[in-house]
Amino acid sequence: MQPARFVPGPPVPQPERGIFSLGELTSETVRRLARRACDFYDDPDAGGRPLHGRTVGVLFTRTSTRTRTAFTAGAIKLGGAPVTFGPDDLQTNTGESLEDTGRVLGSMLDLLVARTAGPIRELRTLSASGGIPVVNAMATEEHPTQGICDLATISLVRGGLEGVSVLYVGEGNNTAAALAQGLSHVPGCRVTFATPPGYGLPAQVLEEAAERAAEYGAEVAETHSPDELPDRVDFVYTTRWQTTGTSKGDAHWREVFRPFHVDEALMNRWPDAWFLHDLPAHRGDEVAAGVLDGERSVAWIQARMKLTSAMAALEWAAGTA
Repeated sequence: MQPARFVPGPPVPQPERGIFSLGELTSETVRRLARRACDFYDDPDAGGRPLHGRTVGVLFTRTSTRTRTAFTAGAIKLGGAPVTFGPDDLQTNTGESLEDTGRVLGSMLDLLVARTAGPIRELRTLSASGGIPVVNAMATEEHPTQGICDLATISLVRGGLEGVSVLYVGEGNNTAAALAQGLSHVPGCRVTFATPPGYGLPAQVLEEAAERAAEYGAEVAETHSPDELPDRVDFVYTTRWQTTGTSKGDAHWREVFRPFHVDEALMNRWPDAWFLHDLPAHRGDEVAAGVLDGERSVAWIQARMKLTSAMAALEWAAGTA
């Protein structure tokens, strides 16, 4: 009698694996990912081809320029074979459950990168059902791979992360959440979120990040007044006011956001500060053209580092780092 070649019934759910939130990773892992992204920036071949023979799913149900390109190109550069899915490509659109989708993807893929603009729990379901690592390429609550990119950019430009002072100006969105969670792991850093009233960081994110920061002699703080800003700032960071998958309930929200516009006058308060933006940008809304395209803008280096941070995330999630 030959041994069974298959096991009937659906696969047994496995413990979820991957990158879902920077708040869930150890401080050493977060800083290591940022360092690794800098390694890849200096030498794109620094990791060799650790994904050789592996298939990487790249699922994007929302628009994306930088993140989707970064993960697709990053998988190729690391030797992997990407399989890309757009918003209308999977049977979830016709009612198939995430559990069933995860089971099938897990039987064919070695790793999944997903941007759904839905809750993180959906990505956890895909990972557990499929038994494969999942990288959160943006969910409603957090954009952790953007956070890795941001920390790596700061480290590259400044020469290190410890003791950095960052001012974030704008909505407390998923990019801001990732920045708070990421910088809370950095000894001696200070990050201040200047957010419009009613559009701040979620209370739980702010509390978690502030508690972790205190362990490292760092500080995570929030203000709703553009007049209450720190004396020392190394980086000023803003994001697009109307971000992917979100909408504002207040018809007059632009009037609330206008005082949080980053222009030359604001930047001149800190003559040595660099400017960050995760892009895409709307010149004239969240940032003046002269700032985004000015000599102190490192937003374009930051955009380039989307690729190297994606490579660092893929390498780590695949267990090859």
